[in-house]
Amino acid sequence: MAERPELAGWRWGPFTFRVPFYHTRLCWSEFLQGLFVSAATGLALIPVMTAFFGLSFEEAVALSMIHASLIASAVIVFGEPYAGGWITPALPLILAFVIGGYDDPVSRFQAMTALSLVFAALVLMLGITGLGRRFIIWLPDTLKAGIILGASIAALKRVFVDDAERFLLEQPIATGLACAICLIFTFSVPMQKLKARSRFFFILGALGLLPGFLAAAIIGPLVGEVSFDIQWGFVVPPLGEALAKASPLVNGWPSREMIIQSIPLALIAYIILFGDLVTGNEVLREGLKVRKDEHIDINLNRTHFSLSIRNAIMGIVAPFFPTQGAVWTGVHVIVVQRWKQGPKSMNSLHSGLASYYLMGLPFIYFLLPLLTGLKPLLGVALSLTLVLTGFACAYIAMSIPRDNASRGTVVLIGAALAFFEPWQGLLLGVVATLALVGWDRSPDPIPHDE
Repeated sequence: MAERPELAGWRWGPFTFRVPFYHTRLCWSEFLQGLFVSAATGLALIPVMTAFFGLSFEEAVALSMIHASLIASAVIVFGEPYAGGWITPALPLILAFVIGGYDDPVSRFQAMTALSLVFAALVLMLGITGLGRRFIIWLPDTLKAGIILGASIAALKRVFVDDAERFLLEQPIATGLACAICLIFTFSVPMQKLKARSRFFFILGALGLLPGFLAAAIIGPLVGEVSFDIQWGFVVPPLGEALAKASPLVNGWPSREMIIQSIPLALIAYIILFGDLVTGNEVLREGLKVRKDEHIDINLNRTHFSLSIRNAIMGIVAPFFPTQGAVWTGVHVIVVQRWKQGPKSMNSLHSGLASYYLMGLPFIYFLLPLLTGLKPLLGVALSLTLVLTGFACAYIAMSIPRDNASRGTVVLIGAALAFFEPWQGLLLGVVATLALVGWDRSPDPIPHDE
């Protein structure tokens, strides 16, 4: 690897801090995508924060800015080679646990703190000991698939049942149209063939959720479901007020019971997270076969440490689990694809990632026209995020079982996790797997992982 140097930066411990414009170059394509696509998705949790956590719109924007800055720090401050994002499949399970289990904003934020800190401790322990890979190998395939299907059922249940009156039924045409467009561009087999033949459709598909949002923004006002009140100027998010409502330093720390109840969900989130890491690594390895000029350091221990630090900071300052994951697969694939085109397209993978995150995300939280323009579409954003998560988790989960007994058990586990308490669903999943299938571990669940 000596003939393939990694991009220079300031080393601190196992991490590398790369200063934008000094160590990394500006990549305009990634910058613009980060500005618009991340704006559409990074603010998707604002309706949840305002509806269930007692925050105003401006305070929710302030917390979202902290979450986005921590995600960007994975690339800039810690030197991670992945496009960071949420542990999205865990989100519906987390919302069901926190919103369904606690009645007031203070206790809900305390529960989010408990989840963040328990997850941070778990990831740190698995990183220090190197037990993360062994843990994933030890888990049976049926239980893994059941956990993923549980996330799918919980996501769709939140959209079509739990929060339907609050979001979906308020904007049914705009939401339905946005979901249909994004599902087709992301998962449709005929569309994948069309994107392979047409550069126009390939670029349109590479914009992620943006085409769906644009359709909702155009059709929504025509059918009376969206009303824009765009204001001009700049806004300074009220960080102090937001932290006073969210931080355990003000609200108080979670109880021992909250911490204990968080452990099963933290384990579930880690299982999902490790699957994202495996996917991210395989995408990088494919890129390294083409880009012989740059070495990318793939270090799972470093990734565990950075995840632990980011989740611990979030849990203390702006608790909202699971916004601090490792890989946003869609963006990761898009950036790596352009990096594979050679140094003329992107001098370094780190430049592309930095452009997408730090050079794009911070602007959105100070631009009042962008925030007020997106505000009436944030319910659509939340529903869209959950529907895409539900669809993706469903097809991943159902591709894992190899026989009918396993398929039936996966559905049973998924339903238990979606409708019962996390520890009850996990316990039923373990018992059902042992009784109906056996401990069906895959001999090589993490191919090519060194």
